[in-house]
Amino acid sequence: MLMPREVATMFGVTAKTIARWAAAGKFGSITTIGGHRRYWKTEIEMLLRASQDPRADTSS
Repeated sequence: MLMPREVATMFGVTAKTIARWAAAGKFGSITTIGGHRRYWKTEIEMLLRASQDPRADTSS
């Protein structure tokens, strides 16, 4: 599991952006008993690879 700041660093955005992306359904998260979000490392790594793959361009 990854903490928001770790995911934010991987994507080069803020932790608040990561929370917004998760709320929008871009990837899943869990909430700890203390109310902190955690993200699945394998899912984040897969999304990061896809975002860096030039063949993954869906704008056309």
